[in-house]
Amino acid sequence: MNDYSTTRDRVEHYFDRTATHTWERLTSSAPVSRIRQTVREGRDTMRAKMLWRLPKDLTGLRVLDAGCGAGQMTAELAARGAQVMAVDISPQLVEIARKRLPPEHQDRVTFASGDMLADDLGRFDYVVAMDSLIYYTDADIAAALDRLGARNRHSVVFTVAPRTPFLMAFWTMGKLFPRSDRSPVMIPHPFQPLNEATGGRLVKVGRVSRGFYISECLEFRP
Repeated sequence: MNDYSTTRDRVEHYFDRTATHTWERLTSSAPVSRIRQTVREGRDTMRAKMLWRLPKDLTGLRVLDAGCGAGQMTAELAARGAQVMAVDISPQLVEIARKRLPPEHQDRVTFASGDMLADDLGRFDYVVAMDSLIYYTDADIAAALDRLGARNRHSVVFTVAPRTPFLMAFWTMGKLFPRSDRSPVMIPHPFQPLNEATGGRLVKVGRVSRGFYISECLEFRP
């Protein structure tokens, strides 16, 4: 997974050194621009859609929040009673998530910074990966799902960037910038090729389109 490793390192550099403050503010209740407000609202809607695929009562179940970011999903999983492993490639975002976690949930969450696919994270009943696979190719996503699925009892609920005219234009424009100046650019995916890459094990959950936030939720069943 050389392509995966290269992209992962670029994602780490972006979120841990370039965009930490932006994401800390976006995931808080602080005022943001109109465009970022649509992203905030879209992410809130998507998080609820993903959680809908999991049991309301997660007591006694172990859940991997793969790419936990600033910890919003983590807190909701813990509130449902899950034992959560919250991991993100950005140590700074992990620290924000740790500080924001309500005290009553702290005994149910273990935080780690590093690769969300690492085998030493253990085994899980469910995996959620919100917007943490959106920068990768079909082949890398399929390989990542295989690795996560091998240590997962039920399903991996994750998001991708759907192939829409807007996102294709955004993706093309991103490729025009010098490589050293680019932030990680989402790779839009039509459903069928991605489903074929995973051996036909994907289920469509739903799409969220709110201003500049366009994302599709899928479920992978090992």
